[in-house]
Amino acid sequence: MKKHLLFIQGGGDEGYKTDTELVASLQKALGKEYAIHYPELQSDESVSDFGWPQQIREKIAEIKHDVILAGHSLGASMLLKYLSENAVNKKITGVFLIATPFWSGNEDWKQGLKLQDDFADKLPDEMPMFFYQCRDDETVPFSHLNHYKQKITQATFREIASGGHQLNNDLTLIANDIKTL
Repeated sequence: MKKHLLFIQGGGDEGYKTDTELVASLQKALGKEYAIHYPELQSDESVSDFGWPQQIREKIAEIKHDVILAGHSLGASMLLKYLSENAVNKKITGVFLIATPFWSGNEDWKQGLKLQDDFADKLPDEMPMFFYQCRDDETVPFSHLNHYKQKITQATFREIASGGHQLNNDLTLIANDIKTL
């Protein structure tokens, strides 16, 4: 039986299109025993969280099996927000977060993206969680990884020397971690 993975895209006008290369790399590295679900999320600018957590809930519910979650950039941070603020009635086999921004600051547009102060306490302890960040990421500063390291002590953190925000469109490292589940 295939294993199912839901991949949540990064943000921006071209986020879905840009991340198709990440998904293709992941599918190639995982092989045919994994089915990757890659829905295009829409941003609703009238909602402070752009409506992404609600869409994530719907997409998880559509998968009729245990699921592995993966996300890139804004998608990774929205997965964390969803998991820390909602009860999930499905077995999450593992969570893989790539170039995850740690939202802070007082700008109005960031308020719906920020995690609650106690978000880490609300994550299921038994759920394997991995973070990946390139030191040369030009979009999400490498220092954001340290915020997560301080808050989520049970997670595994992979510091990558180079690859930029898109990890050179090579998710072999992530695929290898997924295969360990």
